[in-house]
Amino acid sequence: MNAASPILLFDSGVGGLTVYDALRKVLPDAPVIYAADLAGLPYGTKTEAQIATRVAGLLGRMAERFQPRLACIACNTASTIALGMVRDVLEIPVVGTVPAIKPAAALTQTGTIGLVGTDATIRQAYVDDLEEKFGNGTRLLRVAAPGLVAAAEAKLRGQPVDPALIVDVHARLAAMPGGSEIDTLVLACTHFPLLAEELAAAFGEGVTQIDGAAGIARRIAHLLEGQSFTATGPNRFVVTGPLSGADGLQAALAARRFGAAEAF
Repeated sequence: MNAASPILLFDSGVGGLTVYDALRKVLPDAPVIYAADLAGLPYGTKTEAQIATRVAGLLGRMAERFQPRLACIACNTASTIALGMVRDVLEIPVVGTVPAIKPAAALTQTGTIGLVGTDATIRQAYVDDLEEKFGNGTRLLRVAAPGLVAAAEAKLRGQPVDPALIVDVHARLAAMPGGSEIDTLVLACTHFPLLAEELAAAFGEGVTQIDGAAGIARRIAHLLEGQSFTATGPNRFVVTGPLSGADGLQAALAARRFGAAEAF
C-alpha cells in the first residue's frame, strides 16, 4: 500500500466533516480526500433509485481517479440506501454510516429515544432492522428534519441558524406519544452534530445527543491497522458542481488542514 494513498470521505455536503473530525483523533496523520456532492445536495428528498445510482456512480469514478485505500460514505441517507451497491462497485473497503440506535439503546434511562434524520433515512427498512436488532425494547420516535441539513451547511459558512427550525423538531417529537420521556436523541444525519448547541438549547440538558462519528472513525482505524501514512501536502476538499458551492467554507476548511476547494 502506497503510504500516500488517501482515505476518501464522501458526503452530500459538509456533514461528513463531523466524521472527519472524529477520524483525526484516531488517525491524525492519514491523508484524506473529502468529496462533497454539492451538485446532488440534498439527498433526503430524492428517491432511493436516484440516490443509489448517483452515489455508486460518483464513488466509482472517484475511486478510479484518487486511488484511495478505503472509502467512507459519511452520510446516513446514502449509506442506508447505497452501501451494498457501492461495495459491489469498489474493490477497496467501504465503511458506511448508520443511525446510532444500538449505543442509544444502551444509554437511555427512560427507554424512549428520539431519532432525527432526513425523509429518506427515517423511512428505510434498514432503520427498522436496526431498531428490531438493537433497540432492546426501547421506544424509538422518529422525525424527519430536512431543513436542518441546509441550516448546518449555512452555519459552517458563518451564517445564522433559524431557531424556529430547531424548535419545530423538538415540538414534533414532544407531541408524539411518550415524547416527553425522551432522554436520548439520535442524530441520524452527519450534518446534525454541527447543530449540537442549538439542539441542546431546545431539548435541554437532560437529553443526551448521540451520533455515529466516533464509531465510524474507530472502524476505519481498525480496518487500516498497521498501515503507514505519509501526507504529501494539505488534505484535499473536492466538490461536484460549480466551485462557488464551497464559498464561505474557507475558515472551516483551513481549521481542518484542507487546501482550497477543488472541482471534481
